[in-house]
Amino acid sequence: MNDMDETDRRIINALQGGFPICEAPYREAASALELTEVDLITRLQRMLETRILTRFGPMYHAERMGGALVLAALAVPEADYEHVAGQVNALPEVAHNYRREHTLNMWFVLATEIPAGIPAAIDKIEAATGLKVHAFPKLKEYFVGMNLAA
Repeated sequence: MNDMDETDRRIINALQGGFPICEAPYREAASALELTEVDLITRLQRMLETRILTRFGPMYHAERMGGALVLAALAVPEADYEHVAGQVNALPEVAHNYRREHTLNMWFVLATEIPAGIPAAIDKIEAATGLKVHAFPKLKEYFVGMNLAA
């Protein structure tokens, strides 16, 4: 892993808890960190390029914006796993996909702009893969705040 300096650590620790929503958010965040806007952006780009960070961006609550989310799974024959993963991941509605050691060995989250998009996405996946999608709608939501100190 590439080395981080103390400024990188301050950036990571400060920006996990929120990012300004304003006309110049990078400038405002940089000012709070006693950096220039260019320095903050450059450091974030470097940390992404070197994989110190794997992602930097907002987390949206789809349902509050009128959309929908559902956890879904497939039972994929091992010989077809990579091919099916490519088919599933090709859909823009698939937020992320991961393997499990279980009969239902491929799990993914579907996120759509409108609730009716979920059954449509499931239909697309079933048509493309020939496999039944098992959907697990959310019954209750819990918020787990997770900040990792750098």
